[in-house]
Amino acid sequence: MKKLWMKNVRLETGFEKENDVVMRTLTEIAHVKIEGGKITAIIHDESQIEAGTEVVDAKGKLLLPSFREMHIHIDKTYYSGPWKACRPITKGIFTRIEEEQELLPKQLPYAKDRAEKMIELLLQNGHTHIRTHCNIEPTSGLKHLEVTVNALENYKQHLTYDIVAFPQHGLLRSNSVELMRDAMKNGATLVGGVDPATVDRHIDRSLYTTFDIATEHNAGVDLHLHDPDTLGAFTFERVADFTKEANLKGRVTLSHAIALGDLEGQTLTDIMAILKDQEIDITTTIPINRPTIPVPILDQYGLQVSVGHDSLTDHWSPFGTGNTIEKLNILAERFRMIDEYSINRTWKYASGGITPLSDEGVQVWPKVGERADFVLVDASCTAEAVARRSHIDSVYKNGEKVELPETESVLINK
Repeated sequence: MKKLWMKNVRLETGFEKENDVVMRTLTEIAHVKIEGGKITAIIHDESQIEAGTEVVDAKGKLLLPSFREMHIHIDKTYYSGPWKACRPITKGIFTRIEEEQELLPKQLPYAKDRAEKMIELLLQNGHTHIRTHCNIEPTSGLKHLEVTVNALENYKQHLTYDIVAFPQHGLLRSNSVELMRDAMKNGATLVGGVDPATVDRHIDRSLYTTFDIATEHNAGVDLHLHDPDTLGAFTFERVADFTKEANLKGRVTLSHAIALGDLEGQTLTDIMAILKDQEIDITTTIPINRPTIPVPILDQYGLQVSVGHDSLTDHWSPFGTGNTIEKLNILAERFRMIDEYSINRTWKYASGGITPLSDEGVQVWPKVGERADFVLVDASCTAEAVARRSHIDSVYKNGEKVELPETESVLINK
């Protein structure tokens, strides 16, 4: 059982306030003992470190919780391949669906290698958990699922993962119901769906089938919902109804949830109450090309919000870096989070809610007995890390440093 001491790590310990306003984050240097993948001691006297034990000197770098990538598609990407911009959209989502029917078979020979390159990028950027959506539809069958499982298994020493069986071409529209059931028997861990109104053209029948598959396999649900305004709001209500009926409270995610960016006032409050009642959480990419869902308001109301990258240079979007500190920086700037406290609080949107300090400024992480999943960052505090897009020096999973093979830049032609 491996044992090591990580000395000279910087830990956040509290907030310094002036007239009840947080002006600075307090930190101190400590030494952390890791054994059996867990934190087993935190001390401040270096002389207490046992002789003969492996010691890593963090040299004052900031210890922060590692990230959870909560929305990505590793199975269909141009990443690590040649540059290719997107085709113009002429029929909304259906442009991409038609494109996939031709494109995916051509990409399949490269899919596993590109998925692995994307996993390595996410690991380098501090992620120790990945939730990836995986195409399940007649064009791909279960081939993309096989690619996804094999790619993730090759990195299981560095991360945990979930695979969302995702009927990208429409659960009902593409007659993918039985394929989805097969996917849940062959490695998928969550049941996905996409716009039951726009794509399947039948909200209730689509959602009923989705939740039926989920209950059959005792799995959670993650739905891509892009429909705006009142159509999106009505879909949220029906999702909550089906969540309650299926007894899946706390196990349903709305990805994108675009309509939340269109609603306001009492209408928004009513929808938030419905979602909170069933503990439905939200994942967002923080889009800047349309009204962004009101992350601070959702958070203050008690809804769990997470960030994800969705795609990295694929046929849906030519953008994306895999850098979640950059994503948090965009979130903070988008919602004018310019003070120490507000910027500090953004880390929870990428870490599954884990932060070194509570909202009141009490140190709550790391604690003895917790899993040693963390990153070391070149920053004096969380707020600086996010605002200055600080460099992640190293990543640890279960107390083991994530070591990846040296490769050249992968944003070039192979």
